[in-house]
Amino acid sequence: MELRHLRYFVAVAEEENVSRAAAKLRVSQPAVGRQVHDLEEELGLLLLARTGKSVRLTAAGKIFFGEARDVLAHVAASVAKVRRSLALPTEINVGYLPSGTAGMLSRALRIFKARFAEVRVTLHDLSAEDMQPLLIQGKLDVALTVLREKLSPILEMQELARSETCVVVGASHPLAKAKFVSLAEVAAEPVATFASKDFPGYNQHLEKMFAAVGRQPHIGSEHDSGSSLIAALAAGQEFALLPRSVHRVAGARLKFLKLRPILPPWTFVALWRKDAATDSVRAFVAAASEPTGKRRHG
Repeated sequence: MELRHLRYFVAVAEEENVSRAAAKLRVSQPAVGRQVHDLEEELGLLLLARTGKSVRLTAAGKIFFGEARDVLAHVAASVAKVRRSLALPTEINVGYLPSGTAGMLSRALRIFKARFAEVRVTLHDLSAEDMQPLLIQGKLDVALTVLREKLSPILEMQELARSETCVVVGASHPLAKAKFVSLAEVAAEPVATFASKDFPGYNQHLEKMFAAVGRQPHIGSEHDSGSSLIAALAAGQEFALLPRSVHRVAGARLKFLKLRPILPPWTFVALWRKDAATDSVRAFVAAASEPTGKRRHG
């Protein structure tokens, strides 16, 4: 039994006429009659009662008609679903954390556009806290962010890079020439941070790092973006705990001091919805990864 047997039978049952069914299917009338007859032979059941030019369903035919129609509908839906999943969208929306993903984002854009020049990439500068909800809502296709909160079960994740945690100061800060520093040494100094109402995850992470030396952070200033935080640090009065990868954005304005003892690194990841893993999404994630397949440290 093949799908065409079901299609021909359903068409005849709906039209109640072999000739009209053949015209609908755009095949010859004998071909339709032969396929329906072969189906009845295989089933060992009479599905259609023929009276002159018209046909009607038998009791067995009525049952089989409903089942056959459901099978064809399920097959059509399955084909449509596969085609939708493989269809290349004309745009993907990418959320990114500007203070930590600058290097991987520029690499991803360069590699992705070389392969998918026709796909527009729309970038969204967001906090880590904003990205998961937007992915779940379907407003983002990919997020390049820091791994901090529990991952939703509907999301997929790939680690992209790890970056060491550093004490970051301005070039004129008294500690700027130091090679190493401990968190205990600077714990009493004012620390620049992100606004707690907008970046609660970062501030919780900050408190955990200070808790490792038995202290509470002495907050000097709060900022609503990475650019304003960098500007405050460049003024030379405060320090911050940031990943070394921020140096790609800050340049020579800031000094990144190694911590002794070290603190856990920042882990940067790509996130996307499992049910929206199109070819372009997977290609963008692959482009954001290190070309050699190795993890980046620092």
